[in-house]
Amino acid sequence: MSPVMRNWFVIAILAVSQFVMILDSTVMNVSISEVAADLDTTITGMQAAITFYTLTMAAFMLTGGKFGDLWGRTRAFKIGSIIYGLGSLITAISPNLPTLLVGWSLIEGLGAVLVIPAIAALAAVNYTGKARVTAFSILGAVTGLAAAVGPLIGGLVTTYLSWRYVFAAETVVMIGVLLVSGRISDEARDRQTRIDPLSVVLSAGGMALVVLGVLQSKTWGWLAPLNPPEIGDTTIAPLGVSPVAYLILIGAVILWIFVNRQQALSRTGRQPLLNVRLLRIGALRSGLAGFLVQYFAIAALFFVVPVYLQTMLGKDAMQTGLKILPLSAGLVVFSVLGSWLTARRSTRFIARVGQLTMAVGILLTLGAVEPALRGALFAVGMFVVGAGFGLLASQLGNANMSAVEERDTSEVGGLQGTFQNLGSSFGTAIVGSVFILLLGSGFTTSVQDAQTLSPSQKQQITTSLNETGVPIISEADAQALVARAGGSDDAAAEVGDLYADSQIQALKQALFIVFALTVLSLLASRRLPDRIAGEDTADDRSD
Repeated sequence: MSPVMRNWFVIAILAVSQFVMILDSTVMNVSISEVAADLDTTITGMQAAITFYTLTMAAFMLTGGKFGDLWGRTRAFKIGSIIYGLGSLITAISPNLPTLLVGWSLIEGLGAVLVIPAIAALAAVNYTGKARVTAFSILGAVTGLAAAVGPLIGGLVTTYLSWRYVFAAETVVMIGVLLVSGRISDEARDRQTRIDPLSVVLSAGGMALVVLGVLQSKTWGWLAPLNPPEIGDTTIAPLGVSPVAYLILIGAVILWIFVNRQQALSRTGRQPLLNVRLLRIGALRSGLAGFLVQYFAIAALFFVVPVYLQTMLGKDAMQTGLKILPLSAGLVVFSVLGSWLTARRSTRFIARVGQLTMAVGILLTLGAVEPALRGALFAVGMFVVGAGFGLLASQLGNANMSAVEERDTSEVGGLQGTFQNLGSSFGTAIVGSVFILLLGSGFTTSVQDAQTLSPSQKQQITTSLNETGVPIISEADAQALVARAGGSDDAAAEVGDLYADSQIQALKQALFIVFALTVLSLLASRRLPDRIAGEDTADDRSD
């Protein structure tokens, strides 16, 4: 194979793997209702699966990058591909939610923590100068493409076949990647690399507790306990405070201990899991913050919009994919455009334009929210969101890698994956929980505000909700609940109308959270570099 062909071959292998990693979660999001029904679980159960998938990656991504240094990046890439393929196979044949959690949320997630840092590091190893800029631009464009076509693929396959076929296909693809990955060059592994077990436990445990707390906020409440867990006859709400507050506090303290341990390991000449000095690099901090917010926004949108469309409006996976199509189109077009602009405008300029574009798109989408989401403005808003994401995807990976020395690329790959998946976890957990909580309280308020329901009927419905938990239901389901409580047709129609209004408000408030964070992210991007080192120098590395 000629040097030129080999260069294209390497980036093709890495790009295919990147595509599968990103595609995975978007497919699950758009198929959420069908998967929940197939596995006999709930929307909140699927929210937990999605959150724990990204949490597994966030919690262990730094460790995965370290294993890349210890084993060699190519070996870590191969082992991760095997684990990921196995997880995809288990997911494809899952009979219930617990099996899905093991196959998808855990095993696939653990495979990804080896593959994702290795992709970034191997791209940095195999390419230099202009070739590296091109390689990372391709990976960024592929990221955008995967996020874009994921809803369409998921919608098509789920509607006309089964969501299981997607994961079966992923198994086949990863087998193919494994068979050809021997052609990827790597540097000699660092035999001096050591992994501190306590650091692994602290980082994973701290992040897990924080995300678990956020995820359970919709059920247990943030501070005041709503429906806290019970052991026997004892309610778990110490001092009258929700367990969520304790989980987040304990998780934050553990993460603080983790950071301090990393600093102590560095001072004593031992190897930390996270080299804290890297976070002192302004360009890297800005790039990582961009990753966090970028994936927070997309994960939040890819959760609340499908849930609204499928649960509230009764749309199937295909219809949901088509509704998200404008976002997908914006992603594809502007990830390619962003790569082309790299040689003409500064990285900082393109990235900040991307952040501003995302914010404008979310604001347009928020303003376009109406019961059926049929307005042209909604489609325009989703396209603009995708355009902003595409511009960011084309820039941030290379900006992060170029901010550090080559020996730190594996660690930065792990950091990048950590922030990416933390963003996805928090986007799904925080915005999803707020959305579900608002839906639940909206239904309760609708019942209480109904003028055509008697006090006893209101009490009966409220008692039923307290016993079973507030459901995520459509307007028609809300009317049926009223009818079962003995309410008249007029009462059912009144509650249905009130609940439909609360659904709209819940979606708007959830989207506003995403908008506000995206605007704030502009403040963190001022340290991004004007130019990427090597943009105008060197030719492709041949071997």
